[in-house]
Amino acid sequence: QVQLVESGGGLVQAGGSLRLSCAASGRTFRNYAMGWFRQAPGKEREFVAGISWSGSSTYYADSVKGRFTISRDNAKNTVYLQMNSLKPDDTAVYYCAQDRAPQRTVLPSTRKQYGYWGQGTQVTVSS
Repeated sequence: QVQLVESGGGLVQAGGSLRLSCAASGRTFRNYAMGWFRQAPGKEREFVAGISWSGSSTYYADSVKGRFTISRDNAKNTVYLQMNSLKPDDTAVYYCAQDRAPQRTVLPSTRKQYGYWGQGTQVTVSS
């Protein structure tokens, strides 16, 4: 059974940084693309960033490009989201997700393409 456990959320002032981590278990981690999504109150869950199964490709939402960096450590079965220059609009619950299919050639960026989800971690950015 796949388990994804996020950590690293918290309260930070605007302009600050946080690093989220997601530890995965249950499938061969290195075979699957990973993604981060977020959901603010009253809004749909939205894609934030994704990284290919090999780690060679990354993709970001326009709203976080240049500020957030996704990375993975296949030896530790962990994916990270480094968030810099945080803004109040970044306030949301952040979810880690794992691709449904192994070794996909095109990096997934929609909710439907991700089959497994963590419980979420709250990120609050104060102004």
